[in-house]
Amino acid sequence: MSRVAKQPITLPKGVELTVAVDCISVKGPKGSLSLHHLPGVSVAVDNGVVSIGLAEGSEDKFGGTTRALLANMVKGVSDGYERKLELVGVGYRASMQGKSLNLSLGYSHPVVFDAPEGISLETPTQTEVVIKGFDKQHVGQVAAKIRGFRPPEPYKGKGVRYAGEKITLKEAKKA
Repeated sequence: MSRVAKQPITLPKGVELTVAVDCISVKGPKGSLSLHHLPGVSVAVDNGVVSIGLAEGSEDKFGGTTRALLANMVKGVSDGYERKLELVGVGYRASMQGKSLNLSLGYSHPVVFDAPEGISLETPTQTEVVIKGFDKQHVGQVAAKIRGFRPPEPYKGKGVRYAGEKITLKEAKKA
């Protein structure tokens, strides 16, 4: 069995994990998530500790994956996930209008992005966007979609980037 799959997952207070025949569901204060049962993997809950086991004669390729997905689900429904984006460029601005994110990214029109279900968007400043939610994959997908409206370009570094992302700038052509 993989080293990752051997590590137990401790359930925080207020989080409950139920194992059914075909799916595993996790409920917490932020929401509930479910995972399709992967073949050859058994999940057991004992006194707030989740352990992953493998069926006899099965390959261990899904053990670590199941453990990592369950750990992400437990952290998501208890604490939640957050992703920050920065807008870099003259005149690049972000503002909230209800549940919609209004972006000025140098185009001739504003870009309006409606927040999907389970995701909350915030703009602490005009050049920052904070994406919050309880599903790690969904938060990352929304962040990638917003970044895709104007990815950072390699000559001046202008665009929407993840907080802390380093952009390697190219040298301009010389005449």
